[in-house]
Amino acid sequence: MAELTEQQQHLSSLLEQRATLVGEINELNGQAAAKRELVLRSLGAIEYLQQVGVTLPEPEAEAAEGEAAAPEGEVPVAETEVLPEPTVEG
Repeated sequence: MAELTEQQQHLSSLLEQRATLVGEINELNGQAAAKRELVLRSLGAIEYLQQVGVTLPEPEAEAAEGEAAAPEGEVPVAETEVLPEPTVEG
């Protein structure tokens, strides 16, 4: 088999790198989806407990200065950017 030129080796390396990165992105997307599902389940459980009248005792001290406390009955949820699913071309 003929030896690869420098450009062919570079192309081969880049194709391998792309495949690795796409695999890592897909794995991270799977982890993010699992975390989203866990958050939704937690929110459902919180909503249920609040609907059946479960409450927490009132805090004795004010929230630490600089911290914004969520209004009673609300759960703070960080907004996340929705990224498109990666596609494998080749």
